[in-house]
Amino acid sequence: MGVLLPALLALALQASAPAANPAAGWTWTLYEGSGPLVLANERPDSPDLKTTLQCQAGSGVVTVSVYGADPASGFARITAGSATATAEARAGRGGKLETALPVDHPAFAAFVVGGSMTVTVGESQSAVTVERPHLAKLRRFADRCAG
Repeated sequence: MGVLLPALLALALQASAPAANPAAGWTWTLYEGSGPLVLANERPDSPDLKTTLQCQAGSGVVTVSVYGADPASGFARITAGSATATAEARAGRGGKLETALPVDHPAFAAFVVGGSMTVTVGESQSAVTVERPHLAKLRRFADRCAG
């Protein structure tokens, strides 16, 4: 009985422990330097990426790359808020889907305000979400890309 009670207690504590958060460890990081600006949804100190936004400062165009998607070339429908854009999409290496969007397009502006957009190519749909604590990084990125 003396050994059984601690074992049962340990099992009960494990069963009541919260499930691991699948989003744990992911963050948005803004890289600013002499090269292109990059806003990356990444797991720091690892090669893991979900999404990158990239531009040359002042260029007015952002390249959106979504990783782990089912990449297909064709046309992407980019939706944010009530705005929609259509852009060419191309499949890249390693399961990466790339498309580009002007910074001044209403869909990108809605993404900057709300932090949420969807990229759809054919039957494949990828959600990009910048959580509230990281929206300032997204706004800074957009401002720098716009010029």
